[in-house]
Amino acid sequence: MRRTTFRRTTAAAMTAAALSLVACGAQGGTGTSGSGSPYAPAPTSSAPAPSSPSATPSADCVRHVQLTEHDDGATLCLVRGGDVRLTLDGTGERPWSPVEASGDILEPVNAGIVILPGDAVAAFRAVAPGTVRLTSTRPVCASTPQHAHCHALRSWSVTVTVR
Repeated sequence: MRRTTFRRTTAAAMTAAALSLVACGAQGGTGTSGSGSPYAPAPTSSAPAPSSPSATPSADCVRHVQLTEHDDGATLCLVRGGDVRLTLDGTGERPWSPVEASGDILEPVNAGIVILPGDAVAAFRAVAPGTVRLTSTRPVCASTPQHAHCHALRSWSVTVTVR
């Protein structure tokens, strides 16, 4: 009968793997989400209450935020100079319209390349204090000859306050 031994190298490798997993989860407070992305997930609650006069105006605001379709209706606070990036996943038959920003407190920046037809990808930099709404729409019904046509639209919006 052969006896299996637990080698030191195996123990060391397992320990190193466990420590690296612990280190990955301990990144809180560095401005990254748990996935390692430099963008914070969008807050899903309403904007924070106004800060007291002694507090800094951007104490509750984030520098980077990444938005998706699931952030519809969210309100968030962004520091001046910060950026917001978003990706809305659509289809060729039900595409998202280009994202629009009301007002001029957010300046469009290069968002990268849209790979899939129907997606809306956008990025903005906060250049002035104020409040702005980001909006987009997409058809509820697919626009193909096989489907009935309808004029219903699904809207998406997020309110961004810059301080």
